[in-house]
Amino acid sequence: QVQLVESGGGLVQAGGSLRLSCAASERTFSSYTMGWFRQAPGKEREFVAGITWSGSSVYYADSVKGRFTISRDNAKLTVYLQMNSLKPEDTAVYYCAADSLAFKVVVGTYPTEYDYWGQGTQVTVSS
Repeated sequence: QVQLVESGGGLVQAGGSLRLSCAASERTFSSYTMGWFRQAPGKEREFVAGITWSGSSVYYADSVKGRFTISRDNAKLTVYLQMNSLKPEDTAVYYCAADSLAFKVVVGTYPTEYDYWGQGTQVTVSS
């Protein structure tokens, strides 16, 4: 079973940047599609970005397109989310997740498509 640990969250002013990291515990990570989701208070968990096992395909929610970039380093068992031009509405707990169906060539956008989850990291954007 893969364990995922997020880091890099914090408090930032609007317009600022943060880089989230998600470290996996198993080398099977390199065969998994990885996703970033977020959940704000009182709201459902929503898809933010995803990347296939090879990094050849990425997908973003419309709300973050052009501002966020997902990437991965399979040698380091880590997936990243670079967040630029942050807005107060980006405030949420951010989770990384792994889809354990190996070598998929598409990115799922529903939480139910992902099998392993990290504990989350808080991102707060002040206005």
